[in-house]
Amino acid sequence: MAKEYDVVVIGTGPGGYVAAIRASQLGLKTAVIEKRDLGGVCLNIGCIPTKALLKSAETLEKISHAAEFGLEVGEAKVNFPNVIKRSRGVADKMSKGVQFLMKANKIDVVRGKGLLAGNGEVKVVDDSNKETDRLKAEHIIIATGARSRELPSLKFDNETVINSERAMKLEKQPKKLVIAGAGAIGVEFAYFYHTIGTEVTIIELQKYIVPAEDEDVSKELAKIYKKKGMNIMTESSVEKVTKKGNGVEVIVKTKKGEEKIEADMVLSAVGVVGNVEGIGLEEAGVKVERGSIVVKPNTYETDAKGVYAIGDVIGGPWLAHKASHEAVECVERIAGLDPIPVNHKNIPGCTYCHPEIASVGLTEKAAKEAGYEVKVGKFPFQASGKASAAGANDGFVKVVFDAKYGEWLGCHMIGENVTEMIASPVLARDLETTGHEVIASIHPHPTLSEAVMEAVAEAYGEGVHLGTPPKK
Repeated sequence: MAKEYDVVVIGTGPGGYVAAIRASQLGLKTAVIEKRDLGGVCLNIGCIPTKALLKSAETLEKISHAAEFGLEVGEAKVNFPNVIKRSRGVADKMSKGVQFLMKANKIDVVRGKGLLAGNGEVKVVDDSNKETDRLKAEHIIIATGARSRELPSLKFDNETVINSERAMKLEKQPKKLVIAGAGAIGVEFAYFYHTIGTEVTIIELQKYIVPAEDEDVSKELAKIYKKKGMNIMTESSVEKVTKKGNGVEVIVKTKKGEEKIEADMVLSAVGVVGNVEGIGLEEAGVKVERGSIVVKPNTYETDAKGVYAIGDVIGGPWLAHKASHEAVECVERIAGLDPIPVNHKNIPGCTYCHPEIASVGLTEKAAKEAGYEVKVGKFPFQASGKASAAGANDGFVKVVFDAKYGEWLGCHMIGENVTEMIASPVLARDLETTGHEVIASIHPHPTLSEAVMEAVAEAYGEGVHLGTPPKK
């Protein structure tokens, strides 16, 4: 006989566990189903452990530049197994934190894989596909997340071609690494491995690396990465990977023809795809398009009554904070509340390479293509006193405004700690703040964050620190 609940959540990533907690807070009897570690990809094999790896690389880089700060230190050496061990320790700690939250909120945790069984029931099976439990609920939330996309030319084998999960758990540091795909995942691992001494080649199909970002940001990161010594090949693709000795031979298609690169392995970072297979979606009448579950705006209900979906499994942007906000809105509507809808046009994106990248809203190119006449302002960290004091002059803040009505269309940053700065433009855009209001609001000096105000002032011809003539 099925155990009865008000809400059953399949998956415990940043969407699933947040949905469960909010449901419990609202007095709904709740259970979660999870086949792996609590916390999902983000906490266990994504956002959190990669940031731990990147921090190790950043620390090594800062030590190597200690003399620039008047400090004398010995040579720093990389203990690769210990770097990996620290990363896994951070992830394990966060996963245990989710376990604590489940217990504190009186949420039942059911281990196994959840499959929709019809009539409001979810069947739970083990690795051998044997049914171990059955749950029934008026509301079922699918939060199964996403996984690395696998291309025909880049089949994962954990040796010659690896995915991001394998890349953060390697037993031995590769001497040469080819990274296919220069989105957020690709450039983060490129920074990590290059900084600790691996020879890195980045291959990107598009014209620019981090192609989703503003072109000025993409060009800036490429310039910095090339200066660091990374090999970047854009408008190129990996056609074939062949095992050769203890490593691989990679055939790369470029505008000039084919090139051969020898490496220890290839990291495929060409995007993600939703986990929609094998959970009973088709049988339940849940519609799937292009690998993502189709849901109704704001309610997140699928075509199957009482079945909802949130997070990566409903499509991009594939971000933890998007999933968490969708979770809260979905559950609050289930509970009969009237929450503020998630503004899907104002979701910030962060890339934790070094320098960091953060952005929200339209790029300059996208704004112009949408028909806006724009005002654009840019403030380089070279002109920032705080950045100079910190030895972090790379990058800039760029803002895009609608020239007619003053709407803040987009904000794009590359530089030290900019992922900590993007929240203020997100809030300002939600509040429909104008450029003149930003200029008039006092930003503390010296800080990196005042570069946002300076960039806005430049857009309106009121900047005072770059010597730019006023705009007429």
